[in-house]
Parts: sequence; structure tokens; C-alpha cells
Amino acid sequence: MLRPVGLVDGHRALVTGGGSGIGRAVAHRLTAEGARVAVLDREGDRAAAVASEVDGIGIKVDVTDADALTAAVDEAASALGGLSIVHANAGIGTMNAVGEMPAWEWRKIVDVNLTGVFNTVHAALPHLVGGGDGRIVCTASISGVRPAEGESAYAAAKAGVAAFTASLALEYAPAIRANAVSPGMISTTLTAPLLAVPGIVDRMVAKTPAGRIGEPEDVADVVLFLCSDLSRFVTGQNITVDGGMILHGSGVDGLYRIYRPDGPA
Repeated sequence: MLRPVGLVDGHRALVTGGGSGIGRAVAHRLTAEGARVAVLDREGDRAAAVASEVDGIGIKVDVTDADALTAAVDEAASALGGLSIVHANAGIGTMNAVGEMPAWEWRKIVDVNLTGVFNTVHAALPHLVGGGDGRIVCTASISGVRPAEGESAYAAAKAGVAAFTASLALEYAPAIRANAVSPGMISTTLTAPLLAVPGIVDRMVAKTPAGRIGEPEDVADVVLFLCSDLSRFVTGQNITVDGGMILHGSGVDGLYRIYRPDGPA
């Protein structure tokens, strides 16, 4: 990590899914660069733990509960003295074929990964617009750019996040800049079950030009850039952070057959 230079001094930031993985890394990075941070997570103990680490505030909330999320965002803005940065990051994963997927599973994946982003941004917009210099970063995925088998719900939701972010950038310019990040294979609690399958790590490393599995900090640094004045002329973009993985195809191409050998032929 580079020495902090105050890239977001004075900013007030909110991070959903901040209790672990990429969200936790972003909370740490923004704090190190001068922001005060509210950590939101559906796991209250995780939110509190990360908030303690960064001297911020932790709030337990489920991003699919629009009313509760609005109350949480308002609480965060009140405690921080406003909001100028939002990282809509909360997400969950699945790997299932369309014909094998129950309707509830589809709804859950889309509700968290796409509607949860809408709920977060919708709740934060009054605070961001009022400040006149808001920065929003939404977490999409390379799966939304290059989907693979078993990813229909996840890929559709993440592609939706990228499109939503572009529309947001158009609608609220110049008061707000909005961008998305699309991580590749990053070592987090979300990807842990997949990376635990024998041989998967070697397979992933072999198809990644950077030669390794990504770390949450790799994404956090790009989020920091998009939240800072260094990206003052960047908006409506979807930045891939994958070590070059999708140059060789989709991120998890062929893994469904390995992870779910009992899936449809």
C-alpha cells in the first residue's frame, strides 16, 4: 500500500457490505486517506468490528429492506455530518443453471446485488445532491461483462449494476460522479467456497496475466481513485479490476461443471 496523502480528506463516506472483503478494504483505504466512514452490513457484529478498526460508525442493515436502509443512511449522514461518498458494494453469489434455479433464488440474487444497489443510492441521493460534489461507486463484476455457465442470476444482476451506474451518471451530473468497478477473482468470503475446490486456484492463476488471485485491496485502491479528485473527469464508467483475466474469456468459464458436477448435462 502506498503512503496515504489525504486523497479524500474531509469526505464523509458510506460503505455497504463493509463488514468483510472488498467493503472492509475500502473502509480502511478511505479512512487512511482522510475520510470518515460509516460501515453498513447485514451482519451487525462485522459492521461494528470494522467500524472499530477505522474509528467509524457501524450499522446493521439489510440492503433489500428499503425503509430500514433509508433510516440507516440518514443515521450515518447525521453521525458523520453529511455524505459525499457512497460505495454500494453489498452482494451475494450463487452458481446454478437456469432450469435448476428456484424462483426464490433468482429473486434473492437480484434483490441483493441489483435492487440493493438501487436502494442504497436512492437513500443516499438527497444527501449527495445537497452537497454538490458527490461520488458514487457501485460494485459490479466481470461476470456482468463476460458471463459463464451457472451465473445467469448473478451475471444479469451485475450487468444491471453497470447499466444503472451509467444512467445515474447521466441523470445527476455534474453534482455527482458515478462509476462502477468490476472485480475479477478476488479472495473474499464470497469466493471462498469456490476457491476451496481442489485445483481451482491454479486454474484461476493460469488464466490471469497478473499471475495471482486478486486481494480486496486491489479493488479498494481503484475505488479510492474513483472517489478522489484524481478521477475528477471520470464518470459513467465500469472499471475492470481482474488482473487481465477476461482477456482469456469469462472469469469462471467451465467452473460450473467442476463446482456442480451434478448439474444439467
